[in-house]
Amino acid sequence: MSIEASQGSLFLEELDRKWAEHNKALQMIRDILMYMDRTFIPSTHKTPVHELGLNLWRDNIVHTMKIQMRLKDTLLELVQRERGGEVINRGLMRNVVKMLMDLGSSVYQEDFEKPFLVVSADFYRGESQLFIECCDCGEYLKKAEKRLNEEIERVSHYLDAKSEVKITNVVEKEMIESQMNRLVHMENSGLINMLMDDKYEDLGRMYNLFRRVPNGLSLIRDVMTSHIREMGKQLVTDPERLKDPVDFVQRLLDVRDKHDKIINLAFNNDKMFQNALNSSFEYFINLNSRSPEFMSLFVDDKLRKGLKGVSEEDVEIVLDKVMMLFRYLQEKDIFEKYYKQHLAKRLLSNKSVSEDAERSLILKLKTECGYQFTSKLEGMFTDMKTSDDTMKGFYAAMGHELGDGPTLGVHVLTTGSWPTQSTTTCNLPSEILNVCCKFKAYYLGTHSGRRLTWQTNMGSADIKATFGRGQKHELNVSTYQMCVLMLFNNRDGLSYREIEQATEIPSLDLKRCLQSLACARGKNVLRKEPMSKDIGEDDTFFFNDKFASKFYKVKIGTVVAQKESEPEKQETRQKVEEDRKPQIEAAIVRIMKARRVLDHNNIVAEVTKQLQLRFLPNPVVIKKRIESLIEREFLERDKEDRKLYRYLA
Repeated sequence: MSIEASQGSLFLEELDRKWAEHNKALQMIRDILMYMDRTFIPSTHKTPVHELGLNLWRDNIVHTMKIQMRLKDTLLELVQRERGGEVINRGLMRNVVKMLMDLGSSVYQEDFEKPFLVVSADFYRGESQLFIECCDCGEYLKKAEKRLNEEIERVSHYLDAKSEVKITNVVEKEMIESQMNRLVHMENSGLINMLMDDKYEDLGRMYNLFRRVPNGLSLIRDVMTSHIREMGKQLVTDPERLKDPVDFVQRLLDVRDKHDKIINLAFNNDKMFQNALNSSFEYFINLNSRSPEFMSLFVDDKLRKGLKGVSEEDVEIVLDKVMMLFRYLQEKDIFEKYYKQHLAKRLLSNKSVSEDAERSLILKLKTECGYQFTSKLEGMFTDMKTSDDTMKGFYAAMGHELGDGPTLGVHVLTTGSWPTQSTTTCNLPSEILNVCCKFKAYYLGTHSGRRLTWQTNMGSADIKATFGRGQKHELNVSTYQMCVLMLFNNRDGLSYREIEQATEIPSLDLKRCLQSLACARGKNVLRKEPMSKDIGEDDTFFFNDKFASKFYKVKIGTVVAQKESEPEKQETRQKVEEDRKPQIEAAIVRIMKARRVLDHNNIVAEVTKQLQLRFLPNPVVIKKRIESLIEREFLERDKEDRKLYRYLA
């Protein structure tokens, strides 16, 4: 037979030629016997002519001992040569493979597909071992992707379309699944290095290849999560980072932006990775109890000066980023406490860069946490507006009586809305006291049933001063600083104790106030003896005749720590704990009113669920509040089961 006799590459050509001749002859016979095919064969259940011709070719040609093995080996060898980079006759391959498919799917599968998959698995197993030893992770992934695409292309050119899933499974198993752990953890080039170096292309390739194998994406997610958590943990616990709260929050935002971009560009915005990123941030932001305070300081910095000259769209972007971090906080009520303090200072000193930005953030907080969270903050804005109207009314009614005296600006703050402290009012200079008394009389005359308490610790003043050689300046100072400076109108020098006695300013505030007046370079309108950075009770202060500044207006800030000191922090924490008690009790009563009878564990779970939008209540505190409600006869314990509580109407 000429097929058996043909040598080398001519073997397939001869087989293809003879197969074409056989098909042609078969077609002619089928046409001649068409009537028999249509009538006799169906009624007698015989094999149709065309099928009979294919069976004869299969049994007498393809399945003969000499041809069957040779055909399989030749086809596999050609595939192997093509994988090695040689160019083969794809048209001939397509014809021969199609012949096997025409002879029946079982012939194609048994004679070619099964051995093809076995040989391919061995080939890719060996190649993956070779690549993993000599390539870095990025190079390996490129080679794996190239091989995968080659196999998909090979199927489209000359294999059965159903083979695509099978051969891609082989490549995925041998080149990706078997090596994925080693690839992800590869030193100097694995997943963590890709994340740190922003290798979007390599990360995208890893994502697309790993998603093809079981648990591939889970592996990427788990390694990424532990990396972000570790990095975040170092960031929030590093003592150096805690020195600058604004930088601390900016770094958190940078980490978030970096990984958001990776998930967006490389991981197809996959929800699984978004959730992993969110849970990582929630984990490490709450490791640092000062995160709420630092976040409020960051907002304060941005709304004071950080957003000057920035477009509205960019302001919104910054505020949205802050809100994103805010959502991760478990102690949102602590943020509220600090935010209220910082907002009060911005409003009272008129330092806010944009009222629209302030209101926008409050609206975002309201959307996130509900009306109760922001009602007092909104009340602060209302007070500012009302105060402006009150001052216009005061000057319209009393202006003629005031003459050339000092101009007074008063902000009337509603107790409860503002973070006011019950401090003793210091002794104001007689010129100011006179105007204050007139305002108080006017205000109480127009508003019945109200009480006014002066919060001198929160005020500011502009005073004109004349120094040596007739040099004049306008000093912008706090109310406390004004009270101190006005004493030097009548005296050149005063001791610390004399100042304290004359002003009655609390000791800590007075020391801060004198420090800023006598020790700040370029702002030292007073000088002190002995000269030192700290204020001692035996110090003496003198009016500094030699003070000079190139500016007419000089702002003298009070020396104040940006972050709270440890005692202040404890005090704020204590206030927050006190504020939480009624909220926990209200939640318990709401739940018990609805459920009537409930066991201890379920109450704790329900209270936690209700309050988690504001803070995460401590189970020990919940237990104490339950005890308190039992004492006040809101609840009672069940007489038989001590863990069961009943609601008393």
